Amino acid sequence: MKSLWVSMETIHDVTYFAPEARAAHEAVGLRGFWRGYVAMRAAPLGEAPLGLVTAVFYNFAPRFLARSLPEVWSLASPSTALEARLSGALAVLGSFEVPVLGTLRSLVSAVSWAGRPLGAANAALPWPSDPVGALWHACTVLREHRGDGHNAVLAAEGIDGVEAHVLRDAADGCRGMVQPARGWTDAEWDAALDRLTARGLLASGSLTPAGIALRSHIEARTDTLGAVPYASIPLADLETLDSFLRPIAQRLVPSVIPHPNPVGAPAP
Repeated sequence: MKSLWVSMETIHDVTYFAPEARAAHEAVGLRGFWRGYVAMRAAPLGEAPLGLVTAVFYNFAPRFLARSLPEVWSLASPSTALEARLSGALAVLGSFEVPVLGTLRSLVSAVSWAGRPLGAANAALPWPSDPVGALWHACTVLREHRGDGHNAVLAAEGIDGVEAHVLRDAADGCRGMVQPARGWTDAEWDAALDRLTARGLLASGSLTPAGIALRSHIEARTDTLGAVPYASIPLADLETLDSFLRPIAQRLVPSVIPHPNPVGAPAP
């Protein structure tokens, strides 16, 4: 159910966009948006070096990530960053009953983590005792599971990180928002455009039929790979989960999470 992914993405994203989340990571010494983003997202991997984080983040310029790594680990340990991201998420989401936790736990348990490094690292963390914290944790684990799969599909199709953005820009004109948020220079962006043009995927900056077909294939394959654990859950339980998560996500957009945004997820 794609609507479930959209809701989970939105709930996870409070970590990046909510003022309360930024205050939480600044309180532990991670001042500045990108220090907090990099530390909190990479923290499940431990004191990960630049090369590893670049690989799992995939579509960020290595030079851009190097502004934060490895410095962030001298400012806050991974365990401190993890505590900050959870406290920030709870400050945004509040407190309420979560009757769907059983379904979320079943979904996480149904995942095969082979080849899913960032999702697996999050899945290995203890479940928070707070029910809303556990909800956010499950959404994060499943969000990163899908993201790992998306990166694998891009890599299999020979589309590198900046090329993925250039393909998206040809479809929705996202360059002005995404390029600075992922740290690619004009020269790198334009070189990627040239490479994709040479492959017949772009012409004069627009998607060719081959480019449209490739983008559709990448999204469809990502959805297929991401849907595997959901097949083990009764449809009625998934529908109940969707009905529970969607209103929470809808309350967050655009009051907390702007739309459109660099993440690229549809509005719930």
